[in-house]
This record gives sequence, structure tokens and C-alpha cells, in this order.
Amino acid sequence: MSTLRVPQQVPPASEDCEQLKKAFKGWGTNEDLIISILGHRNAAQRKVIRQTYAEAYGEDLLKELEKELTSDFERSILLWTLDPAERDAFLANEATKKWTKSNQVLAEIACSRSSHELLLARQAYHSRYKKSLEEDVAHHTTGDFRKLLAPLVSSYRYEGDEVNLTLAKSEAKLLHEKISDKAYNDEDIIRILATRSKAQINATLNHYKNEFGNDINKDLKADPKDEYLAILRATIKCLVRPEKYFEKSLRLAINKRGTDEGALSRVVTTRAEVDMNIIKEQYHKRNSVTLDQAIKKDTTGDYEKMLLALVGHEDA
Repeated sequence: MSTLRVPQQVPPASEDCEQLKKAFKGWGTNEDLIISILGHRNAAQRKVIRQTYAEAYGEDLLKELEKELTSDFERSILLWTLDPAERDAFLANEATKKWTKSNQVLAEIACSRSSHELLLARQAYHSRYKKSLEEDVAHHTTGDFRKLLAPLVSSYRYEGDEVNLTLAKSEAKLLHEKISDKAYNDEDIIRILATRSKAQINATLNHYKNEFGNDINKDLKADPKDEYLAILRATIKCLVRPEKYFEKSLRLAINKRGTDEGALSRVVTTRAEVDMNIIKEQYHKRNSVTLDQAIKKDTTGDYEKMLLALVGHEDA
């Protein structure tokens, strides 16, 4: 579900490109003009703008933006202007290079995207970095993390709604046995999470809760400091309740200890055209302030304006 508000009458890409070229000229960059164009165009329109810009001026729009802008505003604009698959490839590459055990970005990309979107991200990764995402994940991660993340990023799940209830029951029992034995890295747990369709996993986890009394993620909180368990919980949330996962990511990014701009930009740019309305509702319910208000309180200037445009703020 797209939540980005695109103006009814979108000017032709050539006109947008002329305006963007104008924004780069003169004594200073016209950031407002850049936001008014790129912040209000959908993925297909942004792609055409990039192609048209390259044809008209022989320059890469992304490189121009990089040259003209700075800091968190630059990052949010660059992430947003990328094609969604290129963006996922870029974020995944960054996550492998800076990988730490608490980094959940690879699980997030592998599990909250559709099979087709993940396939496109892998192809974009291949074309941009001249190697495979699977290769980099296997190279940069270790132990249980590698055991879980390598099959997740190479997954291609069935996308339909059909569910095998007998299988759901038997796999719920299997998951419960392994978790009760604290065998969190067991290959059956990883196999189920990395290969079953989201509908099938949902049915299995519903059965798990009905049969054994607890939400599976509650049973995976045995040791709150265990980072492998944290990634396992993130995997499950992204597979069955991505909007809850992203609401929590935003809540953690905007907190009293200071803003995590990297997470804030990533979540807003990757979800603005997907499920931002649902995430906003969840955020409001959970935090008693709207996401718009939280962004206004925690960010400033062009960065704030860009984020508000993307979350569909009325005045954007």
C-alpha cells in the first residue's frame, strides 16, 4: 500500500529535471525546490527523472545531489532517489561491511520484502558490487549469525495464501521442542524461518501460541542480552508483523538518548511507499504522539522537511 502523496498533476520529467538543474545553480543549493520535487514523486517517476536527467545533461543525478548536499539530509535524499532494489542492495552492502551482532538490517531486508523484491535486490547487488549478496553475508558474518542470515538472504518463498494446517501443527510442535531445549540455532528452526511462505509461518506461529500459551517471541526472550535471539525475534517480526517491527525501529531511533538518524532515514525511505500509514497508526497508539510530531521534535531544517514529506505530512 503506497502512502506517498504524489501531486495530482505531476509535471513531465523534463520539467522536473530543469527545476533540479536550477536548484543546483547560483550561490547556494535550493534545498526546498529539491524536496518539493523528489519528495513528492513515486519510485517509477523518480526512475524516469534520473534517466531523463542523464540524457539531458550527461550527468548522474545522484552524483549531483551528493556534490550539493550534506549530512543526514543528503543521505535521506540519496536513499530515496535510488530505485527500491538498488536501495536495498546499498543498505545490505553497508550492513555487511559494518556488520556487528546487533545489526538487524540484513534480517530486515531479507524478511520484510516479498520474494520478488528480495530477488531484485540480489540482482541489483550483483550488478553494483560485482559479487553476490550471499557471498558477502557468508564472508562478513560468523557462527550462528551466518547460519541464520545466509539462508534468509538467499530465500525465495512461495507467496500465495495456501496453508497446510497439518504441517503448521507439526512444525509448531517442533519449534516448541527446540526452543524448550534452548536449541535456538537448530537447523529445523532456521529451515522453517528461511523456507516457508509467510502465510505458512503465520499459521505455524498462531498454532504455537494457541497450543503452548505464549507468543513465540516471548519464548525467545529467555536472555534479553543475547544478540542472536534478538535477530531471531526480528526475523520473525519482519516475516509476520513488519509494521510492528518498523514502529519499534522508529521508537528506538527517536528516543531520549539522542536520535539514530541512520535508522530513521532507512525506515522512512524504505517504508514510505509500502506501509507507512499502518506504521504511523501503530506509532501513535504506542507513543501517544504522532510520528510527525516526534520527527519535528527530534530533527531540524531540510532533513526534517524531507522526512515529513515522505511520511505524508499534510504541509509537506
